[in-house]
Amino acid sequence: MGMNTTPKGERVHIALFGKRNAGKSSLINKITGQELAIVSEIKGTTTDPVYKAMELLPLGPVMFVDTPGLDDEGELGEMRIEKTKKVLRKTDIAILVVDATDQGDFKLEEQLEKELKKRQIACLWVYNKAELLQQRDSKKQGIYCSTKTEEGIEKIKEWIAAQVVDAEKQPLVQDLVEKGDMVILVVPIDSAAPKGRLILPQQQVIRDLLEKGAIPIVVRDTELGIVLKKLGKMPKMVITDSQAFEQVAKQVPKEIPLTSFSILMARYKGNLALLAKNAGKLDTLKDGDVILMAEGCTHHRQCDDIGTVKIPKWMQAYTGKKLIFETASGGGYPDDLSKYAMVVHCGGCMLPAREMQFRMKHTLEQNTAIVNYGVLIAYMKGIVQRSLQLFPECGNE
Repeated sequence: MGMNTTPKGERVHIALFGKRNAGKSSLINKITGQELAIVSEIKGTTTDPVYKAMELLPLGPVMFVDTPGLDDEGELGEMRIEKTKKVLRKTDIAILVVDATDQGDFKLEEQLEKELKKRQIACLWVYNKAELLQQRDSKKQGIYCSTKTEEGIEKIKEWIAAQVVDAEKQPLVQDLVEKGDMVILVVPIDSAAPKGRLILPQQQVIRDLLEKGAIPIVVRDTELGIVLKKLGKMPKMVITDSQAFEQVAKQVPKEIPLTSFSILMARYKGNLALLAKNAGKLDTLKDGDVILMAEGCTHHRQCDDIGTVKIPKWMQAYTGKKLIFETASGGGYPDDLSKYAMVVHCGGCMLPAREMQFRMKHTLEQNTAIVNYGVLIAYMKGIVQRSLQLFPECGNE
């Protein structure tokens, strides 16, 4: 995927933090060589995190994040600071920008650095406006730079490029197939399917299979039986849209491994074994329990939307309980999850892996169960063991 087509969730997120007027926006512009961020002498020009996608070699597709000042003031300022802190959930590389002429303390930056180290996020101190200094402190760890003279900009870029991000990233599907393997991908085309395109997980699986040299065969659920008869040999596996799990499982012989795009995304972004373990919590739900349906993106919802209509209906039917459903989409994942008996999350294809892993950890810390769309659907349809048989981490060898 190129710079303009790489999904947001697949980019290395590089976030700049610091006080107002430290020069974060100017620094982003100099690093990228583009006028990406608005620059002003007025304090607090950046009022919300601003995301800018670009290509930065040798890292490849990245996402720069310009954040509001850590020292913002007033009621609105506190809200902006909270948004800045939420950026940490998805940050892979952090740059702490300080005004080199600032004679005050750096307690805010030091507190943030402690949090970054706790989260194992690479962090660099950058002392901006170095051209205004008469003398420099050689004991300070970091890089002195100037967005006016461009001193230090190349050093900052070199430091960013030297960071190893997701070096051992979990494969999507390549590790499950060999070159020449045929894999059937079942893609229902119904009223909820996007017009004229495949959804992102389907695109990513196809690309991943092609890169391995495997042979993806894309078919609708209505033609699956025909393809299985005509194929002439057993496919390596069948991967289906989760909502068609039940129909597909009836058609695919049991000796052929079967899983879903959503389950593959859960393994790719988070912790599949943990999500699978939590599926059994469905059997403990009671009347009046509140369920959070969480999605990593925002989209126009159809009358038979999978997250807000189909899964809630299946959960009510399976449990026989009167459950209450609430929704969260995009970046609006709640801080307080104490009222929820369960969180049912999408595959997270639009979220960085770090954000998805944060959500899981954050949810479990509040003693709330979290499960993935695909795993939960397979559990309700009685095929969860079969859908996970490809994955040793789920207790299957």
